[in-house]
Parts: sequence; structure tokens; C-alpha cells
Amino acid sequence: MRIAMPDTVVTPVESAAMHRALALAARGPSHGPNPQVGCVLLDPAGRVLGEGWHAGAGTAHAEVAALRDARGRGSDVRGGTAVVTLEPCNHTGRTGPCAVALADAGVARVVYAVPDPSTRASGGAAHLRSRGVDAVGGHLRSDGERLLRVWLHAIRSGRPFVTLKIASSLDGRVAAADGTSRWITSGEARAHAHLQRGDVDAIAIGSGTMLADDPSLTSRTRSGSLGGHQPLRVVVGYTDVPPGSRLHGPGGELVSLRTHDIDHVMAALAAREVRHLLVEGGPTLATAFLRSGVVDEVHAYVAPVLLGAGPANVLDLGIGTMSGAVRLSVQRVLPLGPDVLLVATPSSADVTAPTSRTDSSAGTASSAATASSSTVQQEEN
Repeated sequence: MRIAMPDTVVTPVESAAMHRALALAARGPSHGPNPQVGCVLLDPAGRVLGEGWHAGAGTAHAEVAALRDARGRGSDVRGGTAVVTLEPCNHTGRTGPCAVALADAGVARVVYAVPDPSTRASGGAAHLRSRGVDAVGGHLRSDGERLLRVWLHAIRSGRPFVTLKIASSLDGRVAAADGTSRWITSGEARAHAHLQRGDVDAIAIGSGTMLADDPSLTSRTRSGSLGGHQPLRVVVGYTDVPPGSRLHGPGGELVSLRTHDIDHVMAALAAREVRHLLVEGGPTLATAFLRSGVVDEVHAYVAPVLLGAGPANVLDLGIGTMSGAVRLSVQRVLPLGPDVLLVATPSSADVTAPTSRTDSSAGTASSAATASSSTVQQEEN
């Protein structure tokens, strides 16, 4: 029996193998320039010959890892089927083209979930067909795109996927009236934020937050030790990082972007192959990203605390009436000790376009900007 799907026909065994390939893909790192990919090799009878996943930039791609696994098992893949979550690549970068590797190995059929949108790496299916390999795509595509949403966004848009992190009181304050901010959120919330840092390629703060909070912007494990992956630490603004700053300590590479132009920030980070950017503050930088229309997801850590005064988590967005409000769609709610994390996504139509480049810059003039130069919860201890 075959299962009819848009643009492809697969067997139940191949469908089960695709589910397995997706699970394998998720073992790879969610950060880095390359996508998470999994591959399962089947013989003509549907038995598993080998499987693999991509473990990060510079390592074997999933298809090559699966071929190596098959060889290690003593399996002959000739005439078999490769089930892979992303269309096999057709270019030589840090590693060779996977489409060529599969064809050279004698694989007769390839089933993949997501077409590769990259102009540099796409064309694998066409190459396979030119070599006489049956290549069909689109099976469980939505599942594959869900796994690859950050990477796909970065490749299709040419800029990093932007997650804006906000940590505030129930009434939206990031500090008390006297400027104190440690701690509004709980240890559980701060620990979770540290783990989230380990999933991104870069963290950005404004120079005001750098001076006021002296964060280290590191990713830490639940035990408090440095995580295995440390993202780039990006400071946006014209102020130099002081010699004694914690940003010079252990952690990811320090990058100073001497600009207030968010488009320039995006271009500079895209050139570094940053796929996922976490914007942590302060409110001036958060507002600049919102006004530029580049925020793709909001992580709002909310503590059941009322302050009544103090700087707000977001400044003037240029919205004068309720009809212009930026409305978000809540995707997930996660309790963290006494606090709660809201994960929400804005509609692109709901994000106010900047009225001028000054309005969308990280240096937006605002009567509240000075008062809010210190952002809470860079989650440092």
C-alpha cells in the first residue's frame, strides 16, 4: 500500500522512517549555520540499513552519517531508499554534496520532507533524478518545517530569526523607581533563560544595558557551569565596552556593532551566519527591533510582582490608539516557579512599520529612554 501525499507517494514503511528521521534530526544542535537533518536508509524490503543525523557545522551531513553507519553494519545500500528530512544538498562547502554521495552509493530512491530553499545548496533532487534516482519530496513537510523554522526563516529572509526576550513585573516594569532590578523574576525563570541562550547563535544588548547591568551574557547549565555552546555576545551602540566589563570574561566571542541602525545589525549578523538572534534589552533596543518589524517571536517572563512605577519593558512604538496595537498570538505558556513564560508570535501586519530610520534605531530619542537604560534580568549572578 502507498500513501498519497501532495507531490509525493510513499509507503507506510517510508512514512515511519520519516518520523524516525525527524527524531534523529532533533538530536543535532539547534544553533549554528546548518539545519538539523536526519536520515534513515532502507533496503528494498523496508529494513533499516543505517541511520544518521547532522551533528553541526563541519561534521558529516545526515546522509553521509547514515551511509557510514550502514557500512559499519556491513549493509549494502545499493537499490535501497534514503528517507531524509531535508532535500539532499547539491554543493560543496565544509563537506561534499549529499546528493552525489547518495547517487554514488547506489541508492535507488530518495524521499525527503522539506525542499532546500538555499540558492547555494538546492538542486539535490534534480541531480538525483539526472542520475536515475527516484526523488520525491513533501512527505511530512509541515513536521519538517516546524523543526527547521528558525533555519528556514533565516535562509528565506536573508536575516536572523529574532527572538525578543522580556522579563518584567505583572505591570510591565523592568525595574523599580529607584532603578533596582535584581531580581524581579525567580531563580527558576533565570535558569530557564540561561538554557535558552544555549539554543541561539547570538545575544544582543544595547550599550546602555551593558553599562548599567554589566552582564556576562553566558549560557549556563542547571548546575551554574558554563554550557558547551556559548553564543556571540553583541553590543549595539557607539559606546566602547569598558576594559573591566564581564563581557571580556569567559563566554562567546564579543562583537561590538557601532550603529543604531537595526538593518545594519541584521546584515552584520547575517554575514556571520547567525541564524537565531536573542535580543535581551534594554527597552530602547527592544523597542527599536519592534519598530523595525523584525521580531519573529517574543519570550515574556512575567513575575507576579506589582511595582506601580519604574521603566517599562517597551517604549514608544508610535501607536496612538487601540486599533494600532501590536497583537500577539500566544503559542505556549510555561510555569516557572512563581513566574510564567509566555511565548508569542506577532503577525507581520501587526508590527508598526517605522516612520523614519530614526524611529527604528536603537538610539531612539524618548523621554523614557534614559530612565530605562538599565534592563532587568540579564539573568546574571
